[in-house]
Amino acid sequence: MGTGPELPSRKHPRLRDYDYSRNGVYFLTICTRNRAPILSEIVGRGLAPAEVRLLTAGRIAAEEMENLPKRFPRVWIEASVIMPNHIHLLLSLRAAGASPRPTDGKDSGIVDVMRVFKSLTTRRWNQWNGTQGRPLWQTSYHDHIIRDDNDFLNHWSYLNNNPARWAEDEYYVCTTKGTGTTWAFLKRSRRG
Repeated sequence: MGTGPELPSRKHPRLRDYDYSRNGVYFLTICTRNRAPILSEIVGRGLAPAEVRLLTAGRIAAEEMENLPKRFPRVWIEASVIMPNHIHLLLSLRAAGASPRPTDGKDSGIVDVMRVFKSLTTRRWNQWNGTQGRPLWQTSYHDHIIRDDNDFLNHWSYLNNNPARWAEDEYYVCTTKGTGTTWAFLKRSRRG
């Protein structure tokens, strides 16, 4: 007598035995729950350059991204792109400075940064919506550890060109809002 259909086992998204609090650069992708296109939209098409508009959830995410280095002094956002239903980040972890804060220390790695970012954006999104406990993000996130300068440049280029190739993106969803194509771009200079 069976207990029902066997569910597929979930693949652990992180590398085993890798210390995600190590200094380095990480390429991260965070998706909205059910890949809902609620972060941004684009208006204008054709020959005219697209005008990018962050929606409320995207503005909240952009603000919280800007605050990450204040919350985590080891964090530097090298570049980011806010697409309609996901965010790509090139994020650096650097050696902590001389004045420690409560979030400093060996535990303030990528896992903690993503946990705090997702928690704060979700809380603010729910406050704005007048809801409680409604998830904004999918459970986990994708990470790639940048291995060398060439890897960094390849991911920077991917991130930079992602909006222009939105229709071919694996996370693409066509929306009925605006012109039907949505995305937003937020980029920072590598050297600050």
